[in-house]
Amino acid sequence: MCGIVGYAGNPNTACGKPLEVCLQGLERLEYRGYDSAGVAETAPGMGHIVVRKKAGRLSNLVSSLEQQPLPPATVAIGHTRWATNGVPSDVNAHPHTSQDGNVALIHNGIIENASQLRLDLQAQGYRFSSATDTEVAAKLLGKIVDAVIEEKGHSDLFEAVQRLGRMLEGAFTILAIDSREPDVVVGARHDSPLVVGLGEGENFLGSDVAAFVAYTKQAMEIDQDQTVKVTADEVIVADFNGTIVEHPKTYTVDWDASAAEKGGWDSFMDKEIHEDPAAVQRTLIGRMSDDGTIHLDEVHIDEHELKAVDKIIVVACGTASYAGMVAKYAIEHWVRVPVEVELAHEFRYRDPILTPRTLVVAISQSGETMDTLMALRHAREQGSKVLAICNTQGASIARESDAVLYTHAGPEVAVASTKAFVAQITAAYILGLYLAQLKGTVFRDEIRNTFDQLQAMPRKIQWVLDTQPSTIEQAAVQLADARSFLFLGRHVGYPVAMEGALKLKEIAYTFTEGFAAGELKHGPIALVDEGEPIVFIVPPARGRNVLHAKVLSGIEEVKARGAYIIAVAEVGDKDVERYADVIFWRPECPTLMSPLVDVVPLQLFAMDMAKQKGYDVDKPRNLAKSVTVE
Repeated sequence: MCGIVGYAGNPNTACGKPLEVCLQGLERLEYRGYDSAGVAETAPGMGHIVVRKKAGRLSNLVSSLEQQPLPPATVAIGHTRWATNGVPSDVNAHPHTSQDGNVALIHNGIIENASQLRLDLQAQGYRFSSATDTEVAAKLLGKIVDAVIEEKGHSDLFEAVQRLGRMLEGAFTILAIDSREPDVVVGARHDSPLVVGLGEGENFLGSDVAAFVAYTKQAMEIDQDQTVKVTADEVIVADFNGTIVEHPKTYTVDWDASAAEKGGWDSFMDKEIHEDPAAVQRTLIGRMSDDGTIHLDEVHIDEHELKAVDKIIVVACGTASYAGMVAKYAIEHWVRVPVEVELAHEFRYRDPILTPRTLVVAISQSGETMDTLMALRHAREQGSKVLAICNTQGASIARESDAVLYTHAGPEVAVASTKAFVAQITAAYILGLYLAQLKGTVFRDEIRNTFDQLQAMPRKIQWVLDTQPSTIEQAAVQLADARSFLFLGRHVGYPVAMEGALKLKEIAYTFTEGFAAGELKHGPIALVDEGEPIVFIVPPARGRNVLHAKVLSGIEEVKARGAYIIAVAEVGDKDVERYADVIFWRPECPTLMSPLVDVVPLQLFAMDMAKQKGYDVDKPRNLAKSVTVE
């Protein structure tokens, strides 16, 4: 959701830079989704806070700042807002200020007790101009700062924010500045992400490291219910009760700013689809030793506990849940342990059966998906171990899990997930092989052979990217006006069908449904009309030929009713050639690994469909990259 940036620098070197840092940071955080943007700044001698904010794209704010520049500053905060309380507008945009205008505050999340706090403040004579819960926090913080000044004789924004944190309920990350402390930015977090960037003579704050990676790769984690005070030369972390955290955890970001830039591609989505092979390859690096043993250095769960696991539950949302569905087929096949795949937002509300022998696998690209975070917390409360599959260093889900497998896919900027999906599947395969190795359910040479097959997958994905785009683009041109689609698959092709349908919904705004192909006769076939486009994920004829035959039967059935058939099939499949109107070919590969290649043409197809309709493929309407509220 919302993007947050903060900066503190030395007066003699920072002239104009706070604003530059905030705007560049907000630009890099645009992928999170937003409907308005704003900045606030101050400096020694200024004596007040300067605020500028605009509804709509970040470019609206930039244009306003170009027409009426802000004065030089030493500290600044910036925000891109995703509306949860109050419609998108200039008034509702962040930052919001205290009653006297000396304090400015930005906020990500939902403050659940905002209505009561607003009533209490109104009874005390406070006035509100917006419909947001954020303005309530700003007015309340101003009141708390005044109380601290009365007690101490001077402003102490750090302590004031700690007190504010104890009073707010819900999920929030807050950044604040005070004109009376023009060298300080203070942040706080509860169930919402915040990270510090460590520089020389300057320090940064952000929703994630993308906000400041152009300036520093050194980052510091801020844990749950902690506040942080940032100046040009100092970073102090304390909990909401004021207890100082002596040694906050730091880490080095393993990618640079260029990784989050288009680099000549038409869109981030196009770039990231073409990074699918590298995402798989990087996720595999260093996982197997020369003797054929899989090593997962990040997994700090005792081997005896993993050997005792008798059930695995995958919790995830959206694309990550479909990666989990693919993982179910592979892990059950290799490990012989039942695997359940649960939508994280439903998980804890249905009283799931969890024991110390249950392994919960939480999958999230951002590592900040609130539904998934709450699910893993529930699992740990019930005594289960949690392993995260995550793409973001220092994210909340990774920190709060017992173990983590990082996918190393690099930053994913487009809202519609592509390379993260194939990286998540790869990480899940590695986990499955590791558990099979521990439990002895697969021979060592079989594990080595399967891992070798995985290592061949980046080359096979690249073959699809090199040979299929023209066919895919032609299909998109032909079907751009189609009103609806059906996606069908069996076995591992079923979650691929679901993911392909999701991509078309997300960015081409086309009504699309994904089904298990066997469900066709149980209802969906009623939707088939003359010219209805239906996408089939066709398994190879090799091996379990019955799957291939069943899918072909479904193709014949809808073809007889006038459907337009698009097939994703293995090169040389003559049966498919007889029935399909368009074929997206894939190279030969094992059935269990076919999702890694089958999904690629569907990603390209969704992107080309969106382009044909003139839509922004990177920023689909109503969607945010990281859903950080329930």
